[in-house]
Amino acid sequence: MAKIDLIATATFGLEAIVAREVQKLGYSDIKIENARVNFTADESAICRSNLWLRSADRVLIKVGEFEARSFEELFEGTKALPWPDWLPENACFPVEGKSVNSKLFSVPDCQGIVKKAIVEKMKQRYHVNWFTETGPKYTIEVALLKDIATVTIDTSGAGLHKRGYRKLTSQAPVKETLAAAMIALSFWNPDRVLLDPFCGSGTIPIEAGLIGLNMAPGLQREFAAEQWPQISPLLWQQAREEATDSVKRDVKLRISGTDIDSEVISMARYHVKLAGLEGQIHLQRLPVAELRNRHKYGCIICNPPYGERLNNLPEIEKLYLETKNVFNLLDTWSFYILTAYPGFERIFGRRADRRRKLYNGRIECQYYQYYGPKPDQNYRINRIDDDLQD
Repeated sequence: MAKIDLIATATFGLEAIVAREVQKLGYSDIKIENARVNFTADESAICRSNLWLRSADRVLIKVGEFEARSFEELFEGTKALPWPDWLPENACFPVEGKSVNSKLFSVPDCQGIVKKAIVEKMKQRYHVNWFTETGPKYTIEVALLKDIATVTIDTSGAGLHKRGYRKLTSQAPVKETLAAAMIALSFWNPDRVLLDPFCGSGTIPIEAGLIGLNMAPGLQREFAAEQWPQISPLLWQQAREEATDSVKRDVKLRISGTDIDSEVISMARYHVKLAGLEGQIHLQRLPVAELRNRHKYGCIICNPPYGERLNNLPEIEKLYLETKNVFNLLDTWSFYILTAYPGFERIFGRRADRRRKLYNGRIECQYYQYYGPKPDQNYRINRIDDDLQD
């Protein structure tokens, strides 16, 4: 198969995590840039990367990249690209755009020029003057950065964070891709206890469950490129069979989540069922101040409220003090806390072993990482049924 230039887009701060996921899939020709990971692979990688990438936003085909300081350069550079190799005569090809620090700053004008250039190139191949655009969708993006135009086709369709299991939404949810990255940045592994005391609609426990059972996050959804005639349905079938066969069905996980809101716990249980993780995740309504755990070692990974669900700063500080007191009882555990609250370390009473800037949507947050001791060699964890004590 011919090699294709692909881009896995990433939220700022997650590029290295996405690159690691791409490498794990067996693709080694990797280049990391801001908000994207470039790699070269064959057509099957379009299927496999969409199914397996946990922290990436989308998978794009890079059709071309060139300097564009004028509309004429943008038009000619776009027209020179091999559009008929990807777009059938009936393709629906909307054009999106963005521009950062470029002379061509009018995004609507850039979109119109790229659309016109593609149409002119398509006319040369198909010998028609009008394209109905009634066929499969190929969303094209022109991204201008410092006068360099990168023109891509989106293979994913809906963003990769849309796994298919989160049908209901709680306030201030953490995106699935960010939750997966938070887990990847922790020392948690499927042999350890994981607890989220602010689990909301269940995203962090569910993403941990998918990781623990080696379930491809995109297995329950469809992708734009599945409708494209250029990619054989057999490649998609093989990729899905690979993902299905890779599930570790005999693993028993110790993952639990609690929240003070009974409605969101009910929502979380529904999402766990949709994700195919019933029996692997224990959920319970419980205020954080009442949280206890019998296990000596474990990981807490959480996204506590920091102004989205609690608008009163004294309430937030009270909640964080309660969290500190509970976490102090778990002195052999590791803690991973995502928050935008600037005074977190002061309230928590100690500096994090490591901090990392991440974005929850458009909110700039810090990911505070506190490392507990390494579990003893002879330590064995018990069943999740014994985890929580009222």
